[in-house]
Amino acid sequence: MSGTVVGLFKSREQAEEAIRELKARNFSDEHISLVARDEEGKEGGQKRSFEHQNLADGTAAGGAIGGLTGLLAGAGALLIPGIGPIIAAGPLAGALTGIVTGGIAGGLIDYGIPEEEGEHYEQEIHRGNYMVAVEADDGYMKKEAEAVFRENGAYDVRTHE
Repeated sequence: MSGTVVGLFKSREQAEEAIRELKARNFSDEHISLVARDEEGKEGGQKRSFEHQNLADGTAAGGAIGGLTGLLAGAGALLIPGIGPIIAAGPLAGALTGIVTGGIAGGLIDYGIPEEEGEHYEQEIHRGNYMVAVEADDGYMKKEAEAVFRENGAYDVRTHE
């Protein structure tokens, strides 16, 4: 049975290393996602406009992405009500496109993540933490993803069926 394994990280470096390790263990870009606040998306105290950016096709302001989402295809940036500018990459990026209400939590429901859990992730992202998620088809791959997250410093690892 397929599911989504989610890991929360306190630092960009931890999230980057987890993504690199997932790829080294043959997880495809098509199954790895990242969601984080875009602290670089603020210029002189002003928030950048993300109105003309499309996460689905990977269009985003160059400075907003940086090295982190450069690890994954389909990276983009947008403004989430109540959170501010975020960066997103991978399959979850498409789920977050067009969100006006419901925030990140609403966009995660299609990935088997209950609304209450999605609200938890949304709060953690709002606090400046990094969420890395991977879709896995079998028990072995789920365990492998969980191990990668823990080995790279994830402080919260959960699997959603």
